[in-house]
Amino acid sequence: MLAGAGSGASMGPWSQAATTLTRECPISSFADATFTPPERIRNFSIIAHIDHGKSTLADRILQLTGVVDPRAMRAQYLDRMDIERERGITIKAQNVRLPWVAPGVDGPETEYVLHLIDTPGHVDFTYEVSRALEACEGAVLLVDAAQGIEAQTLANLYLAMDKNLTIIPVLNKIDLPAADPDRYAQEIAHIIGCDADSVLRVSGKTGAGVRELLDEVVRLVPAPVGNPDGPARAMIFDSVYDAYRGVVTYVRVVDGRITPREKITMMSTGSTHEALEVGIISPEPKACVGLGVGEVGYLITGVKDVRLSRVGDTVTTTRNGATEPLVGYRDPKPMVYSGLYPMDGSDYPVLRDALDKLQLNDAALTYEPETSVALGFGFRCGFLGLLHMEITRDRLEREFNLELISTAPNVVYRLVLEDGAEHQVVNPSYWPEGKVREVFEPMVKCTVIAPTEYIGTIMELCQHRRGELGGMDYLSESRVELRYTMPMGEIMFDFFDALKSRTKGYASLDYEESGEQAADLVKVDILLQGEAVDAFSAIVHRDNAFAYGNRMTSKLRELIPRQQFEVPIQAAIGSKIISRENIRAIRKDVLAKCYGGDISRKRKLLEKQKEGKKRMKTVGRVEVPQEAFVAALSSDSASSSGEKTKK
Repeated sequence: MLAGAGSGASMGPWSQAATTLTRECPISSFADATFTPPERIRNFSIIAHIDHGKSTLADRILQLTGVVDPRAMRAQYLDRMDIERERGITIKAQNVRLPWVAPGVDGPETEYVLHLIDTPGHVDFTYEVSRALEACEGAVLLVDAAQGIEAQTLANLYLAMDKNLTIIPVLNKIDLPAADPDRYAQEIAHIIGCDADSVLRVSGKTGAGVRELLDEVVRLVPAPVGNPDGPARAMIFDSVYDAYRGVVTYVRVVDGRITPREKITMMSTGSTHEALEVGIISPEPKACVGLGVGEVGYLITGVKDVRLSRVGDTVTTTRNGATEPLVGYRDPKPMVYSGLYPMDGSDYPVLRDALDKLQLNDAALTYEPETSVALGFGFRCGFLGLLHMEITRDRLEREFNLELISTAPNVVYRLVLEDGAEHQVVNPSYWPEGKVREVFEPMVKCTVIAPTEYIGTIMELCQHRRGELGGMDYLSESRVELRYTMPMGEIMFDFFDALKSRTKGYASLDYEESGEQAADLVKVDILLQGEAVDAFSAIVHRDNAFAYGNRMTSKLRELIPRQQFEVPIQAAIGSKIISRENIRAIRKDVLAKCYGGDISRKRKLLEKQKEGKKRMKTVGRVEVPQEAFVAALSSDSASSSGEKTKK
């Protein structure tokens, strides 16, 4: 799948494709046929923990199948976005169609079509993995032969098992000096329930074992099943927006066939369009004569409205179309909320259009308009995690040339007032007036995998963050899995950094949503000269309120410039002040021209200055520069750096 939602990442491949497309079937042995027989198609994805070599293995597969010219080959070929290459992580799942000749089920060599989907490994992009698995019948479970099974390895394995996919266990990086494939093959066999000798061993760097892996994919992954003569039904599993060609929709055909120049209908919206172009990704866009049962490809209808191509929708033909849609995807639930505001208020419409287009490419992103007294008009955005939040902001700034301020991230709380009324609080400024009876905060189930010598250190950290131990299992003699239930708000900022530093980098973390729980939470307001600044307000546990108030007042005292009058900076819970700092006034030397003479003259000038400053304080207003907002809020969320969240 081609990443990019605006004029940045997606324009290149699609604008080039517009002039280089051919109408030939890409697999030579099927050149005379219109569609590939389903029994010769294998759809599979590569799933793994982050940095276990998925993209590198995909590079070797591209080279081995010959779909990329050697002169055009580059590292991380399927990672289309600059931000993916800079960080060395996959953000968008990428689909590619490959030819492969392998020993057939009946004996002689046969040419097959492989649809490979390279998926992200980070926990924040699990939704990308789950959508990719819906388009597959098998999954290659990749494990680093030097690090073994880690938290996200298990999470992705369980996703694939829930969808009843065929699992092919593979050990990667066997060429590393620290590799111990025999030991980790036993770990994989213990978890999956297979024989350790059946675990394949490959090197994504040297290409060793890749040919045998593709042969195993052909042998073990079942062919797609569907009705080739029935009404057409195709599932939309991703979309991108291209400035030249409009909405590009990626589909997996389940029944029937989709051909160019026929009328198609989106079943959820009822909108009808003409399929101007139908094609495949191999690995660049190539138009073809159509898509049949089990095939993965793209549709271009020329539509510019991004809301007409919803991920999870069913595409059918307008004439003799299907009446029953396919089962769509469960909408992801945001875990973290943050406000995004343009530095220049006139960029608000640009930000709205940018979020529209980015949401088409990232279905896990949610947003709604909001207004801040301090920051003006912006959007309250929902993300799956801190890295997701940072990547989204980075893409908005790069692809749409925006300068943005993001408020401190927070989670969603449910409040019950004394009169029984309930409120959902996604922003501290929405905290209701009146006495609060109970506050419920979202909880997550955390899985930590680490060497056994760090058990005590990890337990101490998790208990300090209000975690409850749910269980502990030994994966082997030297590695242990700990399961904790913790508040989402406690793991948002620096929990992963603390975990890595206390375990010398050996621990890995995964988490998933786990309901809600009552907690003693309060809203801390930051007051400037008695007026609350909503951008700095936060909802914290009562035990941490004093520390947060001290930190913010000290920080703002350094960031806000001195005024003509003294400015108090206070942190308050309701009407109770818990911390205070003062910004001293700029004082003009009114005694500069006084020399000698009676002291009463000097006192008179000082009293006059004092009265003037007192009067100015009653009518004056503290101006907080944008730089102060950026510095205060960014340093609060500094631990959300993507480099620090490599798990």
